[in-house]
Amino acid sequence: MAMTASSRSASAAGAQDGERSPFARLTELLSPYTPGKPLINMSIGEPQHPVPGFVGPVLASHISDFGRYPIAKGIEPFRQAAAGWASRRFGLTKAIDPDTEILVLNGSREGLFFAGIAAARYVSPRKGTPAILMPNPFYPAYAAGARAAGCEAIFLPTTRENGFLPDLESLSAETLDRTVAFYLASPANPQGSVPSRAYFDRVKQLADRHGFIVLSDECYSEIYTGEAPGSMLASAGNDFANVVAFQSLSKRSNLPGLRVGFVAGDKNFLARFHELRNVAAPQVPVPLQHVAVAAYGDETHVDENRRLYRIKFDLADQILGNRFGYRRPAGGFCIWLDVSAHGGDEAATVRLFRDGGVRVIPGSYLARPQADGSNPGAGYIRVALVQQDSETTAEALHRMVDVLNEARGS
Repeated sequence: MAMTASSRSASAAGAQDGERSPFARLTELLSPYTPGKPLINMSIGEPQHPVPGFVGPVLASHISDFGRYPIAKGIEPFRQAAAGWASRRFGLTKAIDPDTEILVLNGSREGLFFAGIAAARYVSPRKGTPAILMPNPFYPAYAAGARAAGCEAIFLPTTRENGFLPDLESLSAETLDRTVAFYLASPANPQGSVPSRAYFDRVKQLADRHGFIVLSDECYSEIYTGEAPGSMLASAGNDFANVVAFQSLSKRSNLPGLRVGFVAGDKNFLARFHELRNVAAPQVPVPLQHVAVAAYGDETHVDENRRLYRIKFDLADQILGNRFGYRRPAGGFCIWLDVSAHGGDEAATVRLFRDGGVRVIPGSYLARPQADGSNPGAGYIRVALVQQDSETTAEALHRMVDVLNEARGS
């Protein structure tokens, strides 16, 4: 039976908290407590592996470029490097045109936010209240973009039963006919699920049939321990119609503070997107774009990055086993643990901090309540395996097992 939009809209009761930063809510939750052991912060997905060695020399050689305003679309060397990398990496049948099918971004977050606004201006008039679809749990920029665009945010629950991906076949024609854009994350944050090529193909079919834009967030695509994740662009045809994909160097190259990424795909949409970004969005300093050129031309540091994450996931396999519903994710660096039998996500988060000195984030803070009051993130915690060394990761995981098992037995 097809689900209607109202069955997925956030309830009024949960909207106020849901519109706040999940990290601000976490700080409030933990404010009455002090960590019981030296703090290990696993709540924020901020990579802590070493910064690539080429960053300093490249910045130094282009320091004078801080003396001029950047162009909004990105310098030509950046666009060529990013387009070439994405075309090779995802085996695209037609290479991305660096002149018309790619734009530099000040990190993927601002691009994802502004893209919702651009999509609402770009698509043809909708049949009903314009809506933007997104997974639930979701990256907060998605909901912020929908709100700024004046569109209804429709939250699609991603649960273990549906492989932690939105259930495409549950979407009604009425909902799809008024959809402006569909935010899709692959690998998903927080669960690390990766859509199949058939899933991407189905999303593309729906976008073409109903005339909406797919905003594919692929910033975790280079962190995996098995098969390399694909891209929505590979299902988009040679003109990438109705599809754009977002990338960032934050995770791939351990450069969260660089704030450089790109969006690639449908040239007609990107032309409209560029118009908006040219007057409203932050520009990317030219020296930082040159660092990105070097980053997209080098895979050695990315291979090393994956190796370090692989070690940490091996530790999680050994220490967690099948506790808390743990499964090694297909991509990303987060683990999504079921603590519903340990007092729920907020209670478990408090215990881990108060008794174990481990800071995680409740899954319910990363999601919105559905219309029936259920929250698909409730009962889970997200744990980011971002520590610089494996010893700290192992210590945190051991503490988690000890604290939660003790709490359950008390």
